[in-house]
Amino acid sequence: MQAHERATRSRRRTAGVTVVFTVCAAAFCALLTRAAAADRRGDELTYTNAAGVLRTMHTSGVIDRTNPFFEDLGANGRRCVSCHQPAQAWTITPEELQARFARTDGLDPIFRTNDGSNCEGANVATLDDRRRAFSLLLSKGLVRVDLPMPANAEFEIVEVDDPYQCGGPTAAASVYRRPLPTANLAFISGVMWDGRESAAGRAIRDDLMQQARAAVVGHAQGAPPAEAQLAAIVDFELGLFAAQALDRLAGSLSVQDARGGVRPLAIQPFCIGINDPLKMLPSMPGACAAPSPGLDANAFTLFGAWDHTASPARQAIARGERIFNTRRFEIDAVPGLNGGSADPVAAPIATGTCTVCHDSPNAGNHSVPMPLRIGIADASRRTPDLPLFTLRHKATGELVQISDPGRALVTGRWRDVGKFKGPVLRALAARAPFFHDGSAATLSDVLEFYDKRFRIQLTDREKADLLAFLQALKEPSERGRQ
Repeated sequence: MQAHERATRSRRRTAGVTVVFTVCAAAFCALLTRAAAADRRGDELTYTNAAGVLRTMHTSGVIDRTNPFFEDLGANGRRCVSCHQPAQAWTITPEELQARFARTDGLDPIFRTNDGSNCEGANVATLDDRRRAFSLLLSKGLVRVDLPMPANAEFEIVEVDDPYQCGGPTAAASVYRRPLPTANLAFISGVMWDGRESAAGRAIRDDLMQQARAAVVGHAQGAPPAEAQLAAIVDFELGLFAAQALDRLAGSLSVQDARGGVRPLAIQPFCIGINDPLKMLPSMPGACAAPSPGLDANAFTLFGAWDHTASPARQAIARGERIFNTRRFEIDAVPGLNGGSADPVAAPIATGTCTVCHDSPNAGNHSVPMPLRIGIADASRRTPDLPLFTLRHKATGELVQISDPGRALVTGRWRDVGKFKGPVLRALAARAPFFHDGSAATLSDVLEFYDKRFRIQLTDREKADLLAFLQALKEPSERGRQ
């Protein structure tokens, strides 16, 4: 009885806080809406919340809702937009999914057991069953990806600690990953977290065609779409851009010579290999005409004009951009970069910066296909809601425990265990939680991970400035919850 009374009081307190926040948020969002309307173009979509404004646009001048991206091409009710929502920077977030679940009693097409549930074919007979079955989707926005072991793989799965007891074979792996956004694809150099939809020497547009085909067949359980439909989807995706336009503290990100916002992003030059610190020249369509002359560490040049502005909030963003570009620390033991004999760099990078890996100018991903293992999926970071795979190298007997084998499930190579690509940074905060497995709930958690992983020793002031900058790159849904 006492427990019931405590729970009731807790619910009342929570409801009271929710009402107050809702009223305050509604008033603030009204102000933001008026501010956003002052400089919004008619061909842009604008989404406000308690922290700022996200804006998205298409280079054609219109968000065409008749595009096959929005059509039901499969057999289970899903559309591309089911997992790529405009207000979430063209992906999904737990907050929005929880609202969708409540609105539909967990019957929205995104809640399908072919890949949305923790286990394939999960029991979804009742509302409580569905809440349990889709717990990872609801809590972290994770979709289940079932991948077979590659033929002639150098390793095998010898044990799986599976919190859901799905009972899958060790000749395959069920892993859980965040859907990547379908905006800002003009800057990518590989498709999917593990690059499985990219083929050597093939253009990114053709990779995206294959990804769209696989999504309709797999996620939507349909027949392969017509080539014209796939082409229309990919053309739509490649023209989508999303970025923060207004910040709750700094205001418009396109004033006083700053170049934040979505329109400067849409005209940002890019070719595969641009500003690449390794001076690679990939043999693939879309590559730069000549190798990069070397890294220009100042990969972000959006807010330098705010160095001496009168606004403390704008000064913090400018300082954060400078820290991101220039703060020196040692980058070592990163498989894919300098963590193995087959890697392009043979020694630690003693004076590295964030932009060694986040080198694409004003976009922030790596400009060449180079999946890295920075430790996100290591056993030491595994949370109880994710599986833990024990892998054994067939030739040496070496064992590794990891929550997601990553690119190794595509290539079968031992050296690819735990490798993932880095995503485009623009509009990232709209799709919290972060990393491929949703293991960082906030951008502050992301900063703490990197600070510890690379022993950067950031001061509290530097962390605050970096956070201000990162939120200025992105839709700021996190800031209102801090």
